[in-house]
Amino acid sequence: MKKKNEKSLKVRFLGGVGEIGKNMTALEYGNDIIVIDAGNSFPTEDMPGVDLLIPETGWLEENKERVRGYIITHGHEDHIGGLPYVVKNVNAPIFGTRLTLTLIENKLKENGLTSVSLNCVRPGATVKLGCFTIEFINVNHSIAGAVALSITTPVGVVFHSGDFKIDFTPVAGEC
Repeated sequence: MKKKNEKSLKVRFLGGVGEIGKNMTALEYGNDIIVIDAGNSFPTEDMPGVDLLIPETGWLEENKERVRGYIITHGHEDHIGGLPYVVKNVNAPIFGTRLTLTLIENKLKENGLTSVSLNCVRPGATVKLGCFTIEFINVNHSIAGAVALSITTPVGVVFHSGDFKIDFTPVAGEC
C-alpha cells in the first residue's frame, strides 16, 4: 500500500494510443518529466486544409519547467514529425541516435529552431535525466538507428519498445 507522502510514477500517453501516428508518451516522477517521441500523423479526407496533426501539448506546456528532455526512438514521422511544434513551446534537450538526430536537425532548421540541444547517444549507452536513467537498446526496424528504451525510475524499470521488426538476418549499425 502506498504511504501518504510516497511519490508514484505516472505514465501519460499524449498521443499514439488507439491511432496510428502522433506517438508521444511522458513519464513523470516527482519534479521530473521525460518525453518519449513527439510524432505527427496525417489528416484524413474529411479534414480539408489540414497539413498534419500533432499530439496535444497543453499539459506539457503547463509543466515545461519540469521537462528534462525528449528521448526519441527512431526517425520516422510518427515519432519525430511533431518535434518542431512541441519544442517551440517546451524547449528541452533531445536525445537520439545519429541518423535520428540528423533527421530532427533538418526539421528544426526548416522551422527556424536553432537553439535546441541535440545529443547523440549510441545504442548501449545510458543517459541520466533527473531521476530517470535511460538505456538505449539497439533494435531492428525499417530505419537505421532505431532503439528501445530501458528506463530506470525510483520505483522500477519501464521498457519502451518504440517500433521494431523481426529480422532473422539483421545487420547491426552503430551511432
